[in-house]
Amino acid sequence: MNQELDFMFVKYARVWIPDVEEVWKSAELTKDYRHGDGVLQLQLEDGKELEYKLDPKTNNLPHLRNPDILVGENDLTALSYLHEPAVLHNLKVRFTDSKLIYTYCGIVLVAINPYETLPIYGTDIIYAYSGQNMGDMDPHIFAVAEEAYKQMARDERNQSIIVSGESGAGKTVSAKYAMRYFATVSGSASEANVEEKVLASNPIMESIGNAKTTRNDNSSRFGKYIEIGFDKKYRIIGANMRTYLLEKSRVVFQADEERNYHIFYQLCASAHLPEFKALKLGKAGEFHYTKQGKNPVIDGVDDAKEMSTTRNAFTLLGVNESYQLGLFQILASILHLGNVEVKDRDSDSSIIPPNNGHLSVFCELMGVTYQDMSHWLCHKKLKTATETYIKPVPKLQAINARDALAKHIYAKLFNWIVDHVNKALHSTVKQHSFIGVLDIYGFETFEINSFEQFCINYANEKLQQQFNMHVFKLEQEEYMKEQIPWTLIDFYDNQPCINLIEAKMGILDLLDEECKMPKGSDDSWAQKLYNTHLKTCALFEKPRMSNKAFIIQHFADKVEYQCDGFLEKNKDTVNEEQIHVLKASKKFDLLVELFRDEEKATSPTGAAPATGGRTRLSVKPDKNKAGQASKEHKKTVGLQFRNSLQLLMETLNATTPHYVRCIKPNDYKYAFTFDPKRAVQQLRACGVLETIRISAAGFPSRWTYQEFFSRYRVLMKQKDVLTDRKMTCKNVLEKLVQDPDKYQFGKTKIFFRAGQVAYLEKLRADKLRAACIRIQKTIRCWLARKKYLRMKHAATTIQRYVRGYQARCLAKFLRRTRAAIIIQKYQRMYVQRTCYKRKQAAALAMQCILRAYMARQLYKSLLREHKAIIIQKMVRGWLARQWFKRSLRAIVYLQCCIRRMRAKRELKKLKIEARSVEHFKKLNIGMENKIMQLQRRIDEQNKENRGLSERLNSLEVSHAAESERLRVELTRLRGAEEDAKNNANKVTSLLEEVERLRKDLQNTQKEKKAIEDWARTYQDEMEQMISELKEQNHLLKNEKNDLNRLIQEQSQQWKEKMQRALKEETEQLENDLNEERSRYQNLLTEHLRLEEKYDDLKEEITLAVNIPKPGHRRTDSTHSSNESECTYNSEFAESEDGTRGGEDAIKGILDMSLFLKLQKRVSELEQEKQSLQNELDRREEQFQRARARDDEEHKKARSAELEYESLKRQELESENKKLKHDLNEMRQSLRGSAEASSAAPGSPAYTVLLDQLNASNEELEVRKEEVLILRSQLVSQKEAMQHKETMTEPLPYIEDVQKLTDAKEISQAYMGLKDTNRSPFPDYHKLNEDGELWLVYEGLKETNRLLESQLQAQRRSHENEVEVLRGELQSVKEENNRQQQLLAQNLQLPPEARIEASLQHEITRLTNENLELHSDDPKEYKAYRISMLRRMVDLMEQLEKQDKTVRKLKKQLKVFAKKINDLEGGQMDVSPGQTTDEPVHPVNIPRREKDFQGMLEYKKEDELKLVKNLILELKPRGVAVNLIPGLPAYILFMCLRHADYINDDQKVRSLLTSVINSIKKILKKRGDDFETVSFWLSNTCRFLHCLKQYSGDEQFMKHNTTKQNDHCLSNFDLAEYRQVLSDLAIQIYQQLIKCMENILQPMIVSGMLEHETIQGVSGVKPTGLRKRTSSIADEGTYTLDSIIRQLNSFHSIMCQHGTDPELIKQVVKQQFYIIGAVTLNNLLLRKDMCSWSKGMQIRYNVSQLEEWLRDKNLMTCGAKETLEPLIQAAQLLQVKKKTDEDAEAICSMCNSLSTAQIVKVLNLYTPVNAFEERVSVLFIRTIQTRLRDRKESPQLLMDTKLIYPVTFPFNPSSLALETIQIPSSLNVGFLTRV
Repeated sequence: MNQELDFMFVKYARVWIPDVEEVWKSAELTKDYRHGDGVLQLQLEDGKELEYKLDPKTNNLPHLRNPDILVGENDLTALSYLHEPAVLHNLKVRFTDSKLIYTYCGIVLVAINPYETLPIYGTDIIYAYSGQNMGDMDPHIFAVAEEAYKQMARDERNQSIIVSGESGAGKTVSAKYAMRYFATVSGSASEANVEEKVLASNPIMESIGNAKTTRNDNSSRFGKYIEIGFDKKYRIIGANMRTYLLEKSRVVFQADEERNYHIFYQLCASAHLPEFKALKLGKAGEFHYTKQGKNPVIDGVDDAKEMSTTRNAFTLLGVNESYQLGLFQILASILHLGNVEVKDRDSDSSIIPPNNGHLSVFCELMGVTYQDMSHWLCHKKLKTATETYIKPVPKLQAINARDALAKHIYAKLFNWIVDHVNKALHSTVKQHSFIGVLDIYGFETFEINSFEQFCINYANEKLQQQFNMHVFKLEQEEYMKEQIPWTLIDFYDNQPCINLIEAKMGILDLLDEECKMPKGSDDSWAQKLYNTHLKTCALFEKPRMSNKAFIIQHFADKVEYQCDGFLEKNKDTVNEEQIHVLKASKKFDLLVELFRDEEKATSPTGAAPATGGRTRLSVKPDKNKAGQASKEHKKTVGLQFRNSLQLLMETLNATTPHYVRCIKPNDYKYAFTFDPKRAVQQLRACGVLETIRISAAGFPSRWTYQEFFSRYRVLMKQKDVLTDRKMTCKNVLEKLVQDPDKYQFGKTKIFFRAGQVAYLEKLRADKLRAACIRIQKTIRCWLARKKYLRMKHAATTIQRYVRGYQARCLAKFLRRTRAAIIIQKYQRMYVQRTCYKRKQAAALAMQCILRAYMARQLYKSLLREHKAIIIQKMVRGWLARQWFKRSLRAIVYLQCCIRRMRAKRELKKLKIEARSVEHFKKLNIGMENKIMQLQRRIDEQNKENRGLSERLNSLEVSHAAESERLRVELTRLRGAEEDAKNNANKVTSLLEEVERLRKDLQNTQKEKKAIEDWARTYQDEMEQMISELKEQNHLLKNEKNDLNRLIQEQSQQWKEKMQRALKEETEQLENDLNEERSRYQNLLTEHLRLEEKYDDLKEEITLAVNIPKPGHRRTDSTHSSNESECTYNSEFAESEDGTRGGEDAIKGILDMSLFLKLQKRVSELEQEKQSLQNELDRREEQFQRARARDDEEHKKARSAELEYESLKRQELESENKKLKHDLNEMRQSLRGSAEASSAAPGSPAYTVLLDQLNASNEELEVRKEEVLILRSQLVSQKEAMQHKETMTEPLPYIEDVQKLTDAKEISQAYMGLKDTNRSPFPDYHKLNEDGELWLVYEGLKETNRLLESQLQAQRRSHENEVEVLRGELQSVKEENNRQQQLLAQNLQLPPEARIEASLQHEITRLTNENLELHSDDPKEYKAYRISMLRRMVDLMEQLEKQDKTVRKLKKQLKVFAKKINDLEGGQMDVSPGQTTDEPVHPVNIPRREKDFQGMLEYKKEDELKLVKNLILELKPRGVAVNLIPGLPAYILFMCLRHADYINDDQKVRSLLTSVINSIKKILKKRGDDFETVSFWLSNTCRFLHCLKQYSGDEQFMKHNTTKQNDHCLSNFDLAEYRQVLSDLAIQIYQQLIKCMENILQPMIVSGMLEHETIQGVSGVKPTGLRKRTSSIADEGTYTLDSIIRQLNSFHSIMCQHGTDPELIKQVVKQQFYIIGAVTLNNLLLRKDMCSWSKGMQIRYNVSQLEEWLRDKNLMTCGAKETLEPLIQAAQLLQVKKKTDEDAEAICSMCNSLSTAQIVKVLNLYTPVNAFEERVSVLFIRTIQTRLRDRKESPQLLMDTKLIYPVTFPFNPSSLALETIQIPSSLNVGFLTRV
């Protein structure tokens, strides 16, 4: 085949090559293949290079691998390359990666056993597959069952499902699920629960026919074919079971690790039960027949629990307790029989020891004698022509006879159970059609194969032949249907193998012949086989090393059979004398029944049960005569099996078969572990690969023209596209595929050879790849250009900013340079100025020193002169000479000093000049200008020096003059010397006094210094103490703030916690209420269903009893239709009375026990309903009490807070007084201490402290006045808050204040808080140690500030309120003025126009205010609307009063007119004798108008007519559409009001009962009409609202007018009937939802998933799904617009009928839930829908639904939230699915999806194009790990049957009853208005 596709073998092409371990291994070509090459260069997936040599003879290329996009397909025939490795790989990927166990292979469903329980078999899955086409949903056993069920109904042809596979592959489970599907979707035609019985037969048959083997824990050891019968409505009416080849040898022998049949272990596990004590059983290990396998326990299986299930199944199938105990008694006797020990007497005889315990128990249980049974177990009877011999048998034969008897008893018991199961499943109703489920053993091959394996493989050969013929036939029909030339396709025909087995002189024929021989043996039979077939048949072989075995080449494999035991098993002999002993049992009737002769035995079909471990049942009743029974009994097992197999094949050929092939993935029962070797063996054995081969031989790939056009439109040019799709596809294919033999054009499809779709996909991928490259090139060019432009723009921007920065830097540099110059200028100026000032200071200092020196010199000279004068007295001459010398020396000295001074100045000047010049030369090189300036300044200084020299000269002149003056003064002083001498004594005394004063001064200075040191120390201590106090104050403030913040946080936390707890409790209560409401409504639904069944039964009873007799009385039709109705409460009592007389007549027809059960169930449901109602009332009462308790706690907490505030205020006041007192005492103490110390009064620290204390005292006085003011304001605030609490709900408070509900606790808490904030100080002299005063002072200031801020806030709020009130007052004044003007204008109008004008003005004003409020605040607008509605109601009442006044005036006017007429008539009266000829004018007497009270009167006999015209015959369309919404409800209530008004309880009860029953009747009759159901739901709710509104209860009278309150019911309390009507409304609502669901259901999948709302987004994937043509119905496709139109229709109908808005919201929410649930469920079950493009389609569709909700103003109804799972599933299809971050995002995003749903979507995700990537297994495991801790339901699908609990909020009507007009179209003219 691959030679035709050698052009596909290019580099990078992937192929499959054989492998020893993995069967097939994938590889990739590393070099192109050229024709004639003998070697392929390959690279394996692990990177290993390989040279693959081609076969030189055939030169066949390896199989090509399918594209990745085709991997994981639902149908194996959809693969482009159909071959073994492709099939194996596809199954492996689906099984291991996607966890999908089902796969289609054409008409075959391949089921791989997962060895793990999967949540894909629930009822929700069953209903999801119900009604779906086989190819639309993912492969499933339910899809096959649905296809069989659908074809049975459509084609009127019987169906069969053939389930085959190896042991342990899951055949029994698949058959069980198929039967469960039929039982669920079809239901039963009677009340006998046939579907439950069909399912109940499974545990029975499993317990007696299944056992544990090495391959399977629950292996079926027999074959069975169950025919499920259906009536004409295709409901289950019964079933019939046939069994084949029970493995009897398992009863007496089990291999290692195997078990006997389950029932034996179940019996042993239940041996402790009282009813099983007499069986004398023990553990399974104590019996020979149950311990040979050495493993009596199956992991995870509780045999005792399974026993209970088996017994329940027996009970359900009608096997009573006594028969069950008899069955278990026989089974127990078999176990005891196996323990009977046989001993050798001699070599030819054996004996059973006397008093054998187990044999005694066996005989006791069987009711036979011990001697007879022990005798015949060790002896046998031989008959000859003349005599009869009794011969003992050796031990081995005795044991074989014992085992044969046990097998025979078990086989008989098995047949008896099958017969009774068939009897229980048999139906007296005629069977119209049936579906057969064949659960038969698959092909078996073991190390040792015996007779059982031979029969099993023989049966599989027959089934495989039938399968091949059917597949071939379907292929031929498909080709002929499409008008394609049909050529014979070669397929494997196994007829030679079948002939080898069953033909004349075949294996079975030779076996039967050998069995008839007296001395026949297995060896002689083997020799006959060798002689007959060894040379003539190629399928028969002889083993090399054995003469007792033979080999047969079956269709699946070669099998070697051992001849040992064939004859014995084929004969199936048992000692007849043992059977006679058992038949002679007198105590055990069941045992006798088991061994009854076949001619007397009966079965449900009339066929006799055959021996050999199976029941022989034919399709038709057996018409054989009774005389043939003995011959039938002598038939061998092989012959019986062949005949029954022939009947089975005839049955299958008469039906349409459906195939399920079960595959065992591994031999170790590991979950989701795939062994390729084992899988390939089974695929070859079960015919799957043969199906693939047949399909691949022709044209396996098939596309419709539209699908081909949609997929390969990219390969076409615009000119190639024609309006005719068929011609377009032809033209394109002729260009793309040159060989016309590669494809064929059918009527509706294009057929392709194998590999052509892959070739087309390659062309398409190349075209798309080229387009992608071009797009990428363009996009990359555009991106590069955009990047270049961005870089260019960025570069210019950077340049601009850099240049700007450089310019700014330059400007900055220039500014800095200029600033530096200025700084230097001023710095230099400062230096010079400093230098000048220093020099000036130096000059002044020198002058000071000089002058001081001169003064000292003058003093010294004066002293010397004084001394000289004293000396001159003595030596005057000598002094003259000394004076001249001293004068001369002084002059010389002065000259030296001056010269020295001048020299120093000159030297300093020179040094300065040298130093400054060098310095400036170093620092300011090149600054000549500055140097010139300095030079000029030096010149100036030189000039100044010269000036100073001149001044010095002048000073010398002046000094000479001064010297002369001093000389004169000296003379004067000499005169005064004499006076000084006289005063010398006085000076001495003065000096002594000065010395004393100096000492006193020194002492005083020391004392002053000590005092100053003390004061300084004290001041430092005080300052340190003040700083410490401030720090402590600051710390305390921080601590206080922290505590306040902590209290606030704790209060906030407690508040949030309480709110959260309250919210959670409220939500819990709401959830409980919803659950209770849901349970209650479900019970109502169940009650309604039982009522309907009860009505049906009652009708059947009536029909059976009321047999028409001649001359019967005719009655009114309306009377007869309503006469059967009864009251709601006494319905069952009257039905009992009505049917009591006919019980005897219908006893043979009706099952009275069922009737009584139903009646009992109805009463129980009523009791449960009442208990639920009581529980609901109790919950609501508890909720109300809890709410009232919360209100009381809030009030207490508020009062506690106010008390707390008052105590706090009093405490502050007392603290102020105490602080004042403390301050006064402190001041006095400080003053006293100041007086005690002589130096302290002058201390500044005391003065400062006293000033601070005085200021604090003054501030405390001010704060006291403020506290008094605040106290009065707080009292007023408290009163206001108390008034506010009575008007509004309490606010949440701080948790601590909530707890302190007692005033004493509040005071204690506050005192404790105060004590923690301060500590008492006992001694005021220690004030500076603890800082208490500062702390209290600061705290008081903070408190005052807080109170002041609160006062300001309250003042502002009061001012705002005053402003608002002023504004309202102004508006009221303006409104009053407008009203006065309007009144004045209205008074000028005529009376008729006044009301109209006032109403028009009021409407205009309300409209304006409405618009203003709506634009300002929606909440105020809502409140305003309510107030306006109330005002409108008041206006209506005023209008009614005015109407009454008008009517009253009219009446008075009529009275006055009548009086006037009477007076006029009296004046014209004449006497009797007088006559007059004047004509009498007729007087017009007007009719008096009545004041109607809103009641309708009717007669008792008109009640039926009222109900008939108003309910039964009223149609929503036509008449009802034009009526006031709810008019029938208003009319019925007005009739009810009149019955209440006249106090007629019988009339009230009768009317309400008739109304309720009539509504039920019309809904039962027309319950599938949405319009009718919606109409009566609206009217029932309106009737219920009227009963509440006019009940007189205050809670329902809040919105009534005075007139409506006057119309309330006065005599009867109809609360119970309100509950009945509420239940009726719930039933109608549920019926409305079901009706709506039935309409929407067909639209949802097509409109939401399949239809492409966005054209071109979803591409058709090349799946080539081969849907069966018989499965595709011609239905109109629905779109999203169809769904939206239907939703609009629903909404408009409900609005037209006046349905309550809240109820409409609930209906819409339910609609959207159904849409979302059905869409998501189909998405989870359809692999072809899980793609990125489909996610986009779904999100678009959901957005359209949301837009519809916005248009209808229904966004708040909760409908959008019901679509959240679907939205998240669509998002999951579109998000990235690679990294851990993606996994985290998915886990956080998909919170409305369960883990199973998320994993399912990821597993099903399928790329539509080759450019998309699959989700890796590692990523899916990451998701599972992250979602492991989620607590959620494991259910996969959403419950589409879920109905949200419905509530009916009270909706009063503003319509006045007396104003209602009844149209004549209702035909209720017999009603009279009152």
